[in-house]
Amino acid sequence: MLAASPSAASGLSLRRSEEIVDLIDLFSKTQYRAKEVTPRVEAIEKRCLELFARDYKYSIIQNSSGEVCGHYPRQIVFLEYESTDGDRDRYESTVQISKLQDLVNRSKLARCRGRFVCPVILYNGKHICRSATLAGWGELYGRTGYNYIFSGGSDDTWADSEEFPEDSEVRNGDSQLFDKVRGHDIKLLRYLSVRYICDLMVENKKVKFGLNVTSSEKVDKAQRYADFTLLSVPYPGCEFFKDYKDRDYTAEGLVFNWNQDHVDAPLTIPPCFSQNLNIDWTQYQSWDLVEQTQNYLKLLLHIINSDDDSGLLVHCISGWDRTPLFVSLLRLSLWADGAVHASLEPAEILYLTIAYDWFLFGHLLPDRLSKGEEIFFFCFNFLKHIVSEKFSAVRKQRRKNSQFRDGEFTVEDLCQLRSRDRGQRHQPEQRLLPHH
Repeated sequence: MLAASPSAASGLSLRRSEEIVDLIDLFSKTQYRAKEVTPRVEAIEKRCLELFARDYKYSIIQNSSGEVCGHYPRQIVFLEYESTDGDRDRYESTVQISKLQDLVNRSKLARCRGRFVCPVILYNGKHICRSATLAGWGELYGRTGYNYIFSGGSDDTWADSEEFPEDSEVRNGDSQLFDKVRGHDIKLLRYLSVRYICDLMVENKKVKFGLNVTSSEKVDKAQRYADFTLLSVPYPGCEFFKDYKDRDYTAEGLVFNWNQDHVDAPLTIPPCFSQNLNIDWTQYQSWDLVEQTQNYLKLLLHIINSDDDSGLLVHCISGWDRTPLFVSLLRLSLWADGAVHASLEPAEILYLTIAYDWFLFGHLLPDRLSKGEEIFFFCFNFLKHIVSEKFSAVRKQRRKNSQFRDGEFTVEDLCQLRSRDRGQRHQPEQRLLPHH
């Protein structure tokens, strides 16, 4: 921060603190929908663009009224290169935004709820992307889904339809449809130079009403995704985080029950990654939530540092609980190394990841709070577990801001929010980030 009078610095810190409090207040009460935008949401969108522009030259993937995806940002940021001249020479983007927009429009049906592969972090010229998992037969052919496909509508509920056609001849034609929609998905992945796909689902397919509503790359029968490096890294869904809340927000010692009937996706990591991290992956079912999250984050950081040219896709089922958890942790960890968003201060990167990675990408915070499924709170409470050098992508220098402090402003002060600010009935000492 530039030198300023104590009163000016204090005023700036207060504004930043209030900015995040206002954001969380809105987030805790409102589900973001691209077609129902208020002035408060417009202000959040504008602020995100300002923060991205501090360090990057970017283009916009247009989603102005949710026509591409009803719960993705209206202005989806495609980061082309860091705005320093040196970085442009090293990593100038070869992606044309018009072609990218066309591929997005064509590929949106391939994934659950239309949540297509979307680049969200630019690291050393490589795109870290997020999405939902692949749509299955039930979703593509559900009655509402059928209308969505052929009318061009953007009904947010289409993936939840309970009605499916009984005509076996229609169902037998699914291979041709999958060839088409998944073919577009693969073209988009290749255009973004994505090679690695990390699937956080604990199941191979999501079954609903006896049908495969969603699928995943790892069980695609036609092996369409064989050219990609697929990693199955099963991680508990948002329901598990009610146990976290019920244990007074203590993740240590909290172990997921891997013996449930629907849990059928084993951890599968190529030897080139599993052998280089000094982690005994065979013990993953005995890890508590802290160790599991730490090890998965180490894996993701290792992947993006192991290949100079290829990007990474992270997804779960819908892509709005587990996916933003790891996208947010990646963004914050890389920022702490000075590797992304280098000019942003702690309060600014915190605002950006809450607003963009969580709110504008459709995390259902009001619903999750009402059920006690506090994966959002866990994300920021977990930061105390990743401040060491073991989580650094840059080995040469000490991780900056490991205390997440900013001169006059401390994030820990912000996080001692009153219950009304968090939108829930918590004691005042509950906070989004821990004391250090």
